[in-house]
Amino acid sequence: MARRQPSGVAALALGLGLGACTSLAPGMPALSRSPAPPPRPAAVAALDQVSADLAQFYRRTEAERVARGLMRRDSGAATLTPARLAETWVAVALRDEAPTGRSATPSVLRRWVQPVRYAIEFGASVPQTTRDADHAAIGQLAARLAASSGHPISVAPPGAEGNFHVLVLSESERRAAGAQFRALIPGMDDRTVRLLTDMPRDTFCMVIAFSRDGTAVYSEALAVIRAEHPDLTRLACYHEELTQGLGLAADSPQAWPSIFNDDQEFALITDHDLLLLRMHYDPRLNPGMTESTARPLIFSIASEVLGGAS
Repeated sequence: MARRQPSGVAALALGLGLGACTSLAPGMPALSRSPAPPPRPAAVAALDQVSADLAQFYRRTEAERVARGLMRRDSGAATLTPARLAETWVAVALRDEAPTGRSATPSVLRRWVQPVRYAIEFGASVPQTTRDADHAAIGQLAARLAASSGHPISVAPPGAEGNFHVLVLSESERRAAGAQFRALIPGMDDRTVRLLTDMPRDTFCMVIAFSRDGTAVYSEALAVIRAEHPDLTRLACYHEELTQGLGLAADSPQAWPSIFNDDQEFALITDHDLLLLRMHYDPRLNPGMTESTARPLIFSIASEVLGGAS
């Protein structure tokens, strides 16, 4: 998995795509936005040739992965111990991924404090039937994430404001969306905009979570999903990016069975992943904690989480 580090921001590469945790410049004012406009009727635009070619590529990629036994939709079968769960949590929550061939670097605990509201917006190339199905799928995912984390997580009604933006865009729509990204996340710098607009073909999807004033508390996030993806790949992107944008930001080979792993074995969030999320939002842990401050607590937290798992 590639990793990119724009100047002035800390970026983390995530599973199916590239994810980042970005701090806006210190002293950025609190957000003030006008009320969201009412949703407009969906007018579907035909895919151009570039998107048609990409759609064919991603369909072929998905079919090849499924044929190899990858992109599983089950939760796998693993015997988890408190020690293993604790070490896996450290690997995915307290690490920043490095470029291929380099070791992950230590990080701090990052997560949301305010309620998370996913605001979903589709480009004109996405048919209404897909929009309806995806909105329902994200709603189901949000309910699972909220139940596991104990943190308020929901989906904003169409046209309503949220703080975790999910954009489903075709190639041409995404490349032209720089102004839209800046409007959603005031203070976004040029490099972060280019990170989103210039996604290479092998970056399937991307999430960037933002904090203000240099804290470890997320205030906003932006996920970009390719409209050209077939159904399972698009659903896998939702599961990975919308979960990792909550703070479990790194992938690790230690994580199994899990979507937080580069091997693409699992397409959808597993029971193991939900246990990691439950640990991450345990009230005994706080944003900004380092590994040394969290370690005295995580074994007992992992033990309790496993004891309460069904």
